[in-house]
Amino acid sequence: MDESVWDATTFSKNRERFIDGEVARRFFDEVLTQARQRGLVSEEHFSVDGTLIEAWASLKSFRPKDNSGWQPPDDPGNASINFRGERRSNETHQSQTDPEARLARKGEGKEAKLSYCGNVMIENRHGLVVDTELLHATGTAERDAAMMMAERIEGMERVTLAGDKGYDTRDFVREMRHMNITPHVAQNTSRSGGSAIDGRTTRHAGYVVSQQRRKVIEEFFGWLKTVAGQRKTRYRGIWRVGWIFTFAAAAYNLVRMRTLAATALRAAAA
Repeated sequence: MDESVWDATTFSKNRERFIDGEVARRFFDEVLTQARQRGLVSEEHFSVDGTLIEAWASLKSFRPKDNSGWQPPDDPGNASINFRGERRSNETHQSQTDPEARLARKGEGKEAKLSYCGNVMIENRHGLVVDTELLHATGTAERDAAMMMAERIEGMERVTLAGDKGYDTRDFVREMRHMNITPHVAQNTSRSGGSAIDGRTTRHAGYVVSQQRRKVIEEFFGWLKTVAGQRKTRYRGIWRVGWIFTFAAAAYNLVRMRTLAATALRAAAA
């Protein structure tokens, strides 16, 4: 206790080593292996969804890439910036604090913020996270991430993959079927041309069950942003944010496994 404290940069150096060594992914995989050994993971029915994670960067840092029209701040510590009348987009602007963050909003009428898109795949039996993918926040990020995670389960027996209306596009549904995955995504009947999901999918009772179970994924997002403190990340750059996102998913699985084990013990004692 009376020894001198190590230099603070030790944490930063070790963090870079953890990222380079994919320690978060290895830890996540080991936790998931334990869950599988305990029979807690479904290998047939999955769900996907994504959420925006606010970046550790201010909107004041979102400036034109070519610095056109940029004026020196009136107060270098806390500049007064008027964005009124200025058109800002990810094509023309970039954050000076976190260049990899993207301006995005979750839906119509929502405030746009510098963000990343965190995506997970859960198994539908107990709601455990089986895969993660953090991407730049774009209009197709959730479907792109779902495609990447689906490729990692390709080759299993016939499986189902549930999702919300955002996944109801002809390209996504076609690719899932090509990968021998039944797309149990919600029908978006308001889209031009109608839904890509037809009666050959919706007529089965399993489709209704998948639509009910996919909402369990929101429990993870709620835990992620409150208990795990990831509503606004404290890291910058897609690799660092993805690193802590995967660690958080592993921690969630540990908490969930503890709860499931306690429930099983109470049931056995009853």
